[in-house]
Amino acid sequence: MPSTPAHWFEPIAEHLGSAYLRYSFTMGTEQEVDFLVGALGLRPGQRVLDVGCGPGRHLHALRRRGVDAVGVDISARFAQLAAPHALRGDARELPLRSESVDAAISLCQGGFGLPDPARALQDDLAVVTEMARVLRPGGRLALSAFSAYFQVRHLEDDRDSFDAGTGVNHEHTEVRSESGRTQAVELWTACYTPRELRLLCSSAGLDVDAIWSVTPGDYAARPPTVELHEFLVIATRPR
Repeated sequence: MPSTPAHWFEPIAEHLGSAYLRYSFTMGTEQEVDFLVGALGLRPGQRVLDVGCGPGRHLHALRRRGVDAVGVDISARFAQLAAPHALRGDARELPLRSESVDAAISLCQGGFGLPDPARALQDDLAVVTEMARVLRPGGRLALSAFSAYFQVRHLEDDRDSFDAGTGVNHEHTEVRSESGRTQAVELWTACYTPRELRLLCSSAGLDVDAIWSVTPGDYAARPPTVELHEFLVIATRPR
């Protein structure tokens, strides 16, 4: 691991370790994966890349269903926890060959949506472009993004600061380690509207099939709304 982090999230992931899997938003993995298998038309043996895989909860759930899933995460600690089917790598420059996977996912602000606040659009566009690059023609993408509508409706004055110009929310919070030790941290989350997500995917050469409103543990094909946490994008790399 380099002496200085390549991304601001790395020290946070190092502190969290497997305690990440204790947070409530991680408890709906099985429902999310069941929905994605259907939405993406995944079959056993297909190659799927999980970008920003964290400790590997979606990755391992996919493999239990016979999918040949592999993961990439910028955190050495998370990649270690997701081993042996994950490696350390930057979502903005994926360490995979072009046209080498049947599907790619990035969920719960894993590889997408936690940018350098000074270059939020460039970073997120780089992630989507890289995911498009590694997809085979006809390959499918599933990408979740935090809803700008939801974020603005539910700002917490004591810890949130939303930049309307960049669409990035700056949050002050605490995270707890495996041993229970708390640490104050800062998080930068890029928030999006469906229109922005369509433009982003179009710029990466992807055809958007659907954008749905979802929340952790409750993925469904519901129209975009201002009431739920995230949008889920389903897109295809043209043949």
